[in-house]
Amino acid sequence: MRQSKLFTKTKKEVPTDEMSKNAELLLRGGFIHKEIAGVYSYLPLGLSVLNKIENIIREEMNAIGGQEIVMTALQNPELWKKTDRWDDQKVDIWFKTKLKNDTELGLGFTHEEPLTNIMKNYISSYRDLPCYVYQFQTKFRNEIRAKSGVMRTREFMMKDLYSFSKDEKEHNEFYEKSKEAYKNIFKRVGIGHLTYITFASGGSFSKFSHEFQTVSATGEDTIYINEENNVAVNKEVCDDEVISSLGLEKNKLVEKKAVEVGNIFTLGTRFSDALDLTYQTEKGDKKPVFMGSYGIGPARLMGAVVEVLADDKGIIWPESIAPFKVHLLSLGEEENVKKQAEYVYDTLMKKNIEVLFDDRKGISPGEKFAEADLLGMPYRVVISARSMKDNGIEIKKRNEEKGQSVSLEELLKLLASNH
Repeated sequence: MRQSKLFTKTKKEVPTDEMSKNAELLLRGGFIHKEIAGVYSYLPLGLSVLNKIENIIREEMNAIGGQEIVMTALQNPELWKKTDRWDDQKVDIWFKTKLKNDTELGLGFTHEEPLTNIMKNYISSYRDLPCYVYQFQTKFRNEIRAKSGVMRTREFMMKDLYSFSKDEKEHNEFYEKSKEAYKNIFKRVGIGHLTYITFASGGSFSKFSHEFQTVSATGEDTIYINEENNVAVNKEVCDDEVISSLGLEKNKLVEKKAVEVGNIFTLGTRFSDALDLTYQTEKGDKKPVFMGSYGIGPARLMGAVVEVLADDKGIIWPESIAPFKVHLLSLGEEENVKKQAEYVYDTLMKKNIEVLFDDRKGISPGEKFAEADLLGMPYRVVISARSMKDNGIEIKKRNEEKGQSVSLEELLKLLASNH
């Protein structure tokens, strides 16, 4: 991509009502556009990040047997009435609408009910189980107050996987696999070292659920971490009884602020009972299907990465999810510099190395450097009159202070070794 052709531009200012670091940097960098409070559009650079995060999640879900579908956003009230989740007094985040014939519909905030209903057509015998189904789908939640930039919004993308098992034992086996898959996801997007499996309230479903909490000074949650075994307890359930039941020692727990980036729940037979999802056992008995729910928001994860990895100059994207691996800067108006920059760009493209080429004219070197820091690509490669007096090319990692002078051959080897 030539930056001169990129329709988005960086900004020096952001809306005054945006308080979070992720919103400020993503808006300034042109990754997102704010429509209204809690609603954002994803522009080319932002969509690239989002797609890469989704692909990592998809790979990990497929690896544990997940099958991908896409369900509808419009929801049939009759299903939700059966589970007692249509009433606004019970669930206060519904967006509801009506058809022209006055039939009431909802916009889905989660999808346990519709998928359970779908699976009634495909699960009837023990031979049909276990089964794991997931989707990436836009959810709608009528939050009283949207906050934390892209991390708490009213319209957002969610990966929700639902497991269907014969019994609790079979469910628990998959539940443990899902924990490992989630740990792989957070490691691959660059925040695994800051993310902890956290015991939290299971609500009406089970004693505990498990959250994945990323330590962040601006986090909304308070967790207590046992650093010896890398587990944590959410403040909402952290009392002496819980600490004891988990085999933890209170004096070894460290309090931290954190942001939730994923969660997994045991649902049991809550939805299969209400919607009559059953299967016939080998002995011919009829039993309810045992279910679980596993959620992660790609955009929320994107915001968390920005929050915890950015510095005072801008975003620092891990290579796995960066829009481009290399930000190539051509500095000055000398013809030999321009020609060399074009040659390097063409060479990187032929090697299938993702590169954003700042070929813009009339922009000072200082502005180009500042924008490169803001946009946060893993490698900054500079072609200038000064670099050409040395080996020809200057390369610097985004999170390093100083770069090095290399030849084109050395550049290609360096980028290949860090692929």
